[in-house]
Amino acid sequence: MRRLRDLLTTRGRAFVAAGTTLVLCGVGLGFTDLTRIGVLLVALPLLSGLLMRRHDLRFALERTAVPGRIQVDEQSVVTLAIENAGGAASPLLMAEEQLDYALGDRPRFVVPRLRRGERQEVHYTVRSHVRGRHRLGPLGVRLRDPFGLSTRVAAISGSSDILVLPRILPLGGGQPPGSGVGAEGVIPHMVALHGEDDVSIRSYRDGDDLRRIHWPATAKTGELMVRQEDRPARRRAAIVLDSRARGHHGSGSSGSFEWAVTACASVGVHLLDQGYAVHLVTDETAEDSRASASIEVDPLLDVLAMAEPGSDDQFADVLQAAHPVTASGGLVLAVVTELDEELARRVASLRQPGGTALAVVLDPDGFGAARRRRTGAPSEMACVPVLRGAGWSVAVVGSGDELASVWGVLSGGTARVGVA
Repeated sequence: MRRLRDLLTTRGRAFVAAGTTLVLCGVGLGFTDLTRIGVLLVALPLLSGLLMRRHDLRFALERTAVPGRIQVDEQSVVTLAIENAGGAASPLLMAEEQLDYALGDRPRFVVPRLRRGERQEVHYTVRSHVRGRHRLGPLGVRLRDPFGLSTRVAAISGSSDILVLPRILPLGGGQPPGSGVGAEGVIPHMVALHGEDDVSIRSYRDGDDLRRIHWPATAKTGELMVRQEDRPARRRAAIVLDSRARGHHGSGSSGSFEWAVTACASVGVHLLDQGYAVHLVTDETAEDSRASASIEVDPLLDVLAMAEPGSDDQFADVLQAAHPVTASGGLVLAVVTELDEELARRVASLRQPGGTALAVVLDPDGFGAARRRRTGAPSEMACVPVLRGAGWSVAVVGSGDELASVWGVLSGGTARVGVA
């Protein structure tokens, strides 16, 4: 009985209350017609509720988002394929898709009557201003009788995700100074002389040029071994992200953390397009030891899509993970917030002698509420001379600075970008 009462709308409950009152008055006063009207008012919503419970609301649902990975402010089309999995035809239903708030308003639509096994496809568009993994579903359906006396709500189980990637900004043709050649630039047969024969030496096969026989390896193994073809040198780059929460200001797309994530994503894609072997060093990659391996475009964007502000201890782990990556030289890009002298020296030590190191320092007074409170000319941050003294090219930026301009300044070797 309690479940039946839950099916009744406010109007249905009012009918039951009014009908009960009329029945009591009719019986007490001896008015038969009044009693009949009361019985009718009570019976209508109860009968409607019982009919609602009889409907079989079993559906099979398939949800597809195309594309399933989008950048911030890009659109994705979601297709819902609803199939009647019940034993009889389904009634006319109102449906509402549950979405994470970042994806916008919840789409509402009507599901027509479906025969057993019949499918109906519905399309809607989502767009997010916030990167990250956002949930699609479940789908809620509502059945209501024509008189509005009762309603039944059900949820079709099943949900999926859509991944919103950070925005990728074009950086133009600017290239960082220096060759950036590190461990990936070592010629394989030179490595083989130090014992890594499996990298550049293999067994002799019929048809191999006899001039490629590696005699030291042949004498060692007792069978003919030949050199592999030398591979071209590949430039190496390490991107380090400072995600300390206390160092970032502002919120949403105008905050310094989002500016930093966008910078890492854009520079990473830019360097990969230019043939660099890119290592991304963040809280996430340092935690699961992925920082030591080079990363491709899709995994790089996936990591940055889920990046969140962290603690000081996590940044210490990031720097610890970055040192083995940068020890072999190459290009280093650090996107950091304000650093004290000790942290600045730890970051500065990532640059190896003869290597190229670029630092994008986010001015805490240039973002969010702090930017509105600032008056007068900005003072130089304490970490800047430490980094420059260690051979780093430094750009100090605020929320008004465009990444393409900052990259152009760093590529050209200019020391400072104006802070808006």
